[in-house]
Amino acid sequence: MTVLERRDFVLQHADVNPVYAYRVAMQLSKSKSPATSEAVHKIISDKPKPFVKWVGGKRQLLKQFKEEGLYPPDAFNPLTNTYFEPFVGGGAVFFDLLPKKAVLSDYNAELVATYNIIKKDPEALIEVLQGGYYIYDKERFLEIRALPKERELSDLETAARFIYLNRTCFNGMYRVNKSGYFNVPFGAYTNPMICDAENIRKVAVSLKGVTIKNQGYEKVLDKAVKGDFIYFDPPYHPVSDTASFTSYTADGFTGKNQIELRDTFFELHKRGCFVMLSNSDTEFINSIYGELKSESIVINKVSAGRAINSNSAKRGKVQEVLVTNY
Repeated sequence: MTVLERRDFVLQHADVNPVYAYRVAMQLSKSKSPATSEAVHKIISDKPKPFVKWVGGKRQLLKQFKEEGLYPPDAFNPLTNTYFEPFVGGGAVFFDLLPKKAVLSDYNAELVATYNIIKKDPEALIEVLQGGYYIYDKERFLEIRALPKERELSDLETAARFIYLNRTCFNGMYRVNKSGYFNVPFGAYTNPMICDAENIRKVAVSLKGVTIKNQGYEKVLDKAVKGDFIYFDPPYHPVSDTASFTSYTADGFTGKNQIELRDTFFELHKRGCFVMLSNSDTEFINSIYGELKSESIVINKVSAGRAINSNSAKRGKVQEVLVTNY
């Protein structure tokens, strides 16, 4: 069987996206055993998942994207082209696709340091997280949350702190104040899993050969070429004056930034890249991307869950936009 034939075999026997099916096909090719449904499902059972909770993460929406034919682009070939995910956050789309070649980036330096530590030294991270210091306790949480104010942290310490705070803070939110300090309160859980060692090891394997950078999307995408696939999941434009949640960095993400990102979307479109972008369904976002409709760029509407409101009655389904050029 060729890799393409193996990919088709995978798609016949498992409900996965075509990009990930290529990865499974390549793993089957390396195996001396024949391609069987059992072999396919064994590989899939070892697939990693995002190692952090992330507000606005796309895990819940990927099935909808796929069923509506919005994702991934049919013509994207992960064997010859590269997947880019600026604003990677929890990386739900990356971990769903698991392409052979990828460039991940984010403005959040602590998040990027965590990705890189998992990639380079997962066992050291597991050892630190399981060492007895990172326990679920409010006083310890406040102590660890304040660490950067007291001393410089190594990348390993940064990664351990990042995962610990994510697992123990309120709803897994990441928010900083204007001085750049993490300020999310302690979360109420029952014995949260702080160190998922098995998944950290799987994530480390999936990141081999992946480039991970703490850079703005503009510089990262300088190298994107025709046929590459870019997914943008920026801080969303607020749906009201009181609903803004863009403080993943101290600088925030303004309307001007949204327009600059729109212009980058269009530039990538002109290069022949496949581009997909998520954002809130506001008049502003519909307006700035609506200007590109004559260029075969489509604003799709999708239904997403909202789970970060402190009032449970105000949680539920909201409409988002998914902008695509394919």
